[in-house]
Amino acid sequence: MRHALPYARAGQVIGLLGGSFDPAHEGHVHITKAALKRFDLDRVWWLVSPANPLKSVGPAPIEKRLQRARAVMDHPRVEVTDLESQLGTRYTAQMLDKLHQMYPGVTFVWLMGADNLKQFHRWQNWRGILATTPIGVIARPGQRVAARTSVAASIFECARLPARASHLLGQVGTPAWCFVNVPMNDASSTEIRNAGDWQRG
Repeated sequence: MRHALPYARAGQVIGLLGGSFDPAHEGHVHITKAALKRFDLDRVWWLVSPANPLKSVGPAPIEKRLQRARAVMDHPRVEVTDLESQLGTRYTAQMLDKLHQMYPGVTFVWLMGADNLKQFHRWQNWRGILATTPIGVIARPGQRVAARTSVAASIFECARLPARASHLLGQVGTPAWCFVNVPMNDASSTEIRNAGDWQRG
């Protein structure tokens, strides 16, 4: 099933939180609300991906994950989408290139947990992502040091925006990234699956 493309107008700053959401949980909700506030975002789009190229085991069917995500994330400024499926892209860099073309005048801010910054240099064209899209990094339990000393963080240290200026992330141009600490929520999709509370089939 295809869904309508999300709406955004020129001048808006839209946060993008991508992932398999297998399943979506309160931790995702927590960092989304924090990102809206800390990075001064107009809206956040959850991008429920068809599959993660870095993971060997496929997720639950996308319609099941979308349904769960919409049940978990109920906020007037957050939209749950299957945008990546609709665009037919496999990698984040490809998807962002298309979004920049499709939504002229809109500033997109890529959102990620600190655990993803740790491995960001493994993403396809990660330097290109940083060159075109500001990145907001949100602390995750146990990942602060590893994220701050990661390959990407070290190479692009000069582009780091201080946390006290996080509200300017969508205004300063690129490359730019900002790491913010927020109250922790240690919910984990892996732990939910391991506990048998979510079946992929």
